[in-house]
Amino acid sequence: MDFGFSEEQDMLRKSARDFLAKEAPMSFVRRMMEDDRGHCEDLWRKMAELGWMGLVFPEAHGGAGLDMVDLVVVLEEMGRAVLPGPFFSTVLLGGLSILEGGSDAQMKRYLPAICGGTLKATAAVLEPSGRWDAAGIEATAVADSSGFLLSGVKLFVPDAQVADLIVVAARSEPGAVREDGISLFAVDVPKDGVTITPLQTMDQTRKLCEVKLDGVRVGPDALVGPRGGGFAILKRVLDRAKVGLCAEMCGGAERVLEMSVEYAKVRVQFDRPIGSFQAIQHKCANMLLLVESAKSATYYAAWAVANDVAEAPLAAAMAKSYTSDAYRVVAGEGIQIHGGIGFTWEHDMHLYFKRAKGSEFTFGDATYNRKLVAQLIDL
Repeated sequence: MDFGFSEEQDMLRKSARDFLAKEAPMSFVRRMMEDDRGHCEDLWRKMAELGWMGLVFPEAHGGAGLDMVDLVVVLEEMGRAVLPGPFFSTVLLGGLSILEGGSDAQMKRYLPAICGGTLKATAAVLEPSGRWDAAGIEATAVADSSGFLLSGVKLFVPDAQVADLIVVAARSEPGAVREDGISLFAVDVPKDGVTITPLQTMDQTRKLCEVKLDGVRVGPDALVGPRGGGFAILKRVLDRAKVGLCAEMCGGAERVLEMSVEYAKVRVQFDRPIGSFQAIQHKCANMLLLVESAKSATYYAAWAVANDVAEAPLAAAMAKSYTSDAYRVVAGEGIQIHGGIGFTWEHDMHLYFKRAKGSEFTFGDATYNRKLVAQLIDL
């Protein structure tokens, strides 16, 4: 396994960093935080023109045919920029759900539109129980002669307020337990019976919503994958989404470290830059260790899911458990190094801390993913 990036990937990283520095500076991020939609159509169009939405989708559907490692390169840069908007939910949740389990007709309908930037998507998994495992899915899909009726409440659905497609996980087999009987459904929105309510959360750089399903009727062609076999698809999607989120967190943590080192060089206390004090040096050294270790875990997990190796679920859970803690600690230390100014609204450090806290619990926190690791190695 080659741990280095190719020349093409390095070029992709540079172009992504340059683009985001120009088109999505912190002033843009703050503007989107105040925007109810948290989304800019002009930026979305420019990202589509760069081909970012189609990076991991097959060329036959308008994509670039690249893999998860290539996408990680771009996601790291998005994490550095704390980029708002529905890219993550569209590509890694809604889009990959269709790619992993969709019929030929669904792929032809949705994937070219996603790659072209004309369709935004997401997935609705989490419910009021707050559980990411199969037992947490209690929404129902009742079959009848014309399809299914979907009912239930989904929480913390990313970017549902701008989504054209929501992939919904629901129980379609009465009496089924655990992973059995869960199906996925492609729900076009707006649609009768679907109520989307934006939620007030700590991290307003990523909009989350409550999605209520009140007898939402969908046809049999809305079924994504086999009936009752949706959780197997969902696990593969969530493994890839975890890796993508870890890449974002690594990018954000690295930027926090850079900001902290830069500040430590110019902030003078007792007639010396604070970076000359051993206590600050130790903090920065520990932050560097966490950032580099998180990157190593994330890059390996990206390679594992891209190549569908047997330990891919284990690698994804290990990366998420480690990176969740690492980003939170690095962001907290960054605020400590900045001192009083790090707590102010005007400084950007709190944006990274809030993103770290929100990302920590998405797809399960470190404790949940360590439990998955234990289960996967039969402890």
